[in-house]
Order: sequence, then structure tokens, then C-alpha cells
Amino acid sequence: MTGPDRRPRLLLVGGAGGLAGRAVLSEFARDWRIRSVHRYPAPNEVGTDVEWIPADASTITDWRPLLADVDSVLNLAWYRQASARRFRSLADGLVRLIEASGAVGVRRWLQLSVPEAPDSLETGLPYLTEKRRVDRALAESPLAYSVVRSTMLFAPHDKLLTVMLRTMARYHRFPMFGDGTYHVSPIAARDVARILRREAGRSDRRVVDAGGPVRWRYSDLTDAMFRALGRSPRYVHFTPRGAVRFARFLETFGSSRLYAYEVEWLMSDRLGPPAYEGLDPPLASVEPFLATEAAPYRPPGAGGGRHL
Repeated sequence: MTGPDRRPRLLLVGGAGGLAGRAVLSEFARDWRIRSVHRYPAPNEVGTDVEWIPADASTITDWRPLLADVDSVLNLAWYRQASARRFRSLADGLVRLIEASGAVGVRRWLQLSVPEAPDSLETGLPYLTEKRRVDRALAESPLAYSVVRSTMLFAPHDKLLTVMLRTMARYHRFPMFGDGTYHVSPIAARDVARILRREAGRSDRRVVDAGGPVRWRYSDLTDAMFRALGRSPRYVHFTPRGAVRFARFLETFGSSRLYAYEVEWLMSDRLGPPAYEGLDPPLASVEPFLATEAAPYRPPGAGGGRHL
């Protein structure tokens, strides 16, 4: 890097508008220079010294100009649901970025990824087949890297736990897929950002699981969510096969709240990675978050439940 500002420069791919992106921008902007590549400016980038590059990662053919003076690359770009063609196009663009990063000597690459899934999803779901292609390209490159595999991120007004709480509050019931004995590891989005920052300081090549501080049995977590609302748990039970069919039914009518592959993945008991170790202060627990998010939906006079 040249010039008076000696802060390291980060190329952030996927932008700062999403749940992880907002937390990453907050965590890194204090002492990194950030060049953010995505299609539309995020509100938290406006008026800052973040350099926004209006571009789609899937269509960039030459990444080298964007990598000028860049020390590290952090990729957040991916789709939750898209066509096979769209997943393939994005993966192609990210593989080109990996190749260009190796050619210009980027110091470190950070990739936000996901835990392992059942073989049927790993080999038959474009969401995963193309994501794993990017992960493999990174592993086969000369770059130092960290692939951080996390799941069930939470943050104020998120689209997962907050939506689940809102559904429980509205209908006083919630779907239970199978027996609910599979596990999840909720982790705060700000902790994922802290993990990525810590991994940016390493110089090795590794894949690391990043769960929250507690590996919850799913039914215990949903019970705790009902209690945070001041209500007794009540469920509409689905068999595993019925749960997948229910999710496909919702997809048919254009719902984006739940996808069939997410239900299958959840019930496979592979979304409860172990807690990431080494952060100081330690990982945030989900219970205070549930209490805060549930507060607007609690009946008058209801308590906030107890922390487990």
C-alpha cells in the first residue's frame, strides 16, 4: 500500500446490506479501508469512506483492477435461492476472483461458507454444488485462506429467529419438523464478523466451523422462544416427509420464508457446528436476544421467560 493511510485494505464482495455484511462493515471499518463490490449501495455505506464499486460479481471478467493495493478478500456473496444458471454464473465469477487474487499476491482470502449437508443435497442442489466449487477452487489455489462455516445467524430484526418469534406470537403455534431432536448452533452476526476479523490475521490455510456458544436441541430452542414470548409451547407436528412436502407447498405459492432443502438440511442434524473458540469477549448467547426481540409481542403482564 502507498500513501499516508497505512490501514490494510479489504475487498468485500457481496456488500454490506445483508445480515453478515452489516456486521462485517461495522467490525472492519474502524481500522481497515474497505472496497465493497455489489450492485446497489447499502444505507450503512452512504456517507462513509467505504469505496463502493457498483458491479455484479458474476459478470466481472477482470478482477485485477479491483485488487489493486488489496491485502485481503472477504467473500459474502451467495444466494439463498436461485436458478442453477445463476448459481453457476456467480461461482464462475468468484473462481475468477480467486485466480486473480493468487496472481496479484493477495495476502489472505476469507470465505463465509456453510456446514456439510446430506449427500443428496451436496451432489444435487445447485446452492451447494456451486458453493463447494468455490471452496475447492480456494483450497486448490496458492492463497492463504480461512473458510468459515457458520449457520443460523441472528441480529436485531433478522429474517430467521425474529420471524419465527413473530409467527409464534401471531398464531400461538409453530411447525415442528420430525421429532425436533436435531441440533442448531445460533451465532450472533456480530460474532461472525469478529471471527472473520480474527481469521484475517492468520497466515495458514484452514476450514473452521463456527457455531455459537450453545449447541441447542432444536425443540429446546423453540420451547425457549415460546417462553420468551410469555407463552406455552404449542406445535403443529409434521413427519419428516410431511415437513419437506409442506415446505415445497409454500415454495409453490412463492413463499421465501422456508425452502424444502432447508428443512431437509435441518432435520439431518448437521446445522449444529461446535462453538468457535478463542474470541475475547466470548460468543454472545442467544437468550438475551430472544428476550429483546420477543418483547413487542408479549401479552400485557407476561414475563420474558427464563434463561436456560
